[in-house]
Amino acid sequence: MRGIVLAGGSGSRLYPLTRITNKHLLPVYDRPMVYFAIEALVSAGIDRILVVTGGNHAGEFLPLLGNGSQFGLKHLDYTFQERPGGIAEALGLAEHFAGSQPVCVMLADNIYETSIASAVRRFGTQGDGARVLLARVSEPQHYGVPVMEGDRIVRIDEKPASPASAYAVTGCYMYDNGVFEIVRTLVPSGRGELEITDVNNAYVRRGKLCHEVIDGFWADCGESFGSYLRAANLVASNGANRPAADR
Repeated sequence: MRGIVLAGGSGSRLYPLTRITNKHLLPVYDRPMVYFAIEALVSAGIDRILVVTGGNHAGEFLPLLGNGSQFGLKHLDYTFQERPGGIAEALGLAEHFAGSQPVCVMLADNIYETSIASAVRRFGTQGDGARVLLARVSEPQHYGVPVMEGDRIVRIDEKPASPASAYAVTGCYMYDNGVFEIVRTLVPSGRGELEITDVNNAYVRRGKLCHEVIDGFWADCGESFGSYLRAANLVASNGANRPAADR
């Protein structure tokens, strides 16, 4: 499996902190935000990782991350998203890197208390399709919200005014190699971007989307200043990417 860390975007919701740097280089307690996503992938046994970045500060990633040796990697790949075209467009840039392998995609502003290693192992037993991680949240209307029938996701609504559940689809997505074919079929949303929710709904329609609810906290650092502060406090109190018991 290949790992993909999506670290582009303008970071407008954290302005003016992002006026002179990329959002994912901001500190969260004791280390840069992007570290957590890379550490999560490495803790799951993934050692081939691509960092997708963009904007005016993309060059700042290389001196910080280098070849990934501080994470125990022998090599780290990079690519550049030329315009803010959405998460799914950024994912599409990884097609050559992924080759014929499945991928685990991490949004670089998402932090998990417990390791994703067991979820990655369970995805490996699926054979094909996709797997997403859900978290119970107090304000699901800010996120992609799964619509459930029993234990099955039948649709994901993006930032619905009236959420159908109290869960959010978090920023860790596992896909078979068919995801790049799906990305090529997408059309831009009303905000002019290719949406990752449309990718996930394509797997729903195929009956190929699995899910699980995470253990421990999930923090979306980039949603607001409040969420950024909450993430730092949670990491300070609980740590991140800690081993989790297998279900």
